[in-house]
Amino acid sequence: MIKLDDIINFNNAVKEVSSYNLSDYSKKSLGRRIEKILSDYKMTIDSLIKKIKLDSNFLEKIIKNITVNTTELFRDPKIWQSVKYRVLRKLKNKDTINIWHAGCSTGQEIYSMLIILHELGIANKANILATDINTDVIEIAKKGEYIYKFNIEYIENFKQAIQVNPYNYEDKIDVSFTKYFEIDRVKNLMTAKPFLKNKVVFKKYDLVKQDNIFAEKFDIIFCRNVLIYFNAKLQKRVVNMFADVLSKKGFLILGIHESIFGAEALKYIKHGEFYIRR
Repeated sequence: MIKLDDIINFNNAVKEVSSYNLSDYSKKSLGRRIEKILSDYKMTIDSLIKKIKLDSNFLEKIIKNITVNTTELFRDPKIWQSVKYRVLRKLKNKDTINIWHAGCSTGQEIYSMLIILHELGIANKANILATDINTDVIEIAKKGEYIYKFNIEYIENFKQAIQVNPYNYEDKIDVSFTKYFEIDRVKNLMTAKPFLKNKVVFKKYDLVKQDNIFAEKFDIIFCRNVLIYFNAKLQKRVVNMFADVLSKKGFLILGIHESIFGAEALKYIKHGEFYIRR
């Protein structure tokens, strides 16, 4: 079992040979990731540290293995129902709606948002930025191509988020999944249609290391199931940075198991599943 000293030595080695800094990641979460890497590569912690010092390509591969990339279409459908009927209803009269997906992973969350924007007829108003530290998942998100059998169960999420109005169950909207995705059952692929993919600006961005680089204020920031992998110090820094780049009364949408505590919470109003910038 990996020890705290092993994690510290690993972090120090990464900082020594790169611009990455994993010191403020949750030690528990990082330890699990390192243990998996050691098992997958059949290495000891000492041989792992030695190799990342000598091989920059291997180091990049390890960083990508460490970053967590679990996502799905319309994850937690009730959240997306609220995005559709509560958040975007408040923003639909704006001339532009700036949206940032921080930690966008392989992109399913982005396409979930785009589908809702199209259903509300306001996609033309949206400027969408999607960022992640992992360039491999950014490339997957750009392609918008996913294994069909792995995602077929999420079509039910789509139905709940798009076809069901939780505030009026008689108001059921008949929208086909194939309006937004091409499905090739022979190749076992589902691909986002071009009018969705062409709407997004993708960028590599490290929430841990980089400060505010944005000229615009955002009306919505998604950062779901990312903060749980950071320690309290880093969570506070990132939440403060979000507050700096959110417009007044802008929405911050976190994962269902993530919350804002302490002095940082004073910058936000908790409203149901969302945080609103004061």
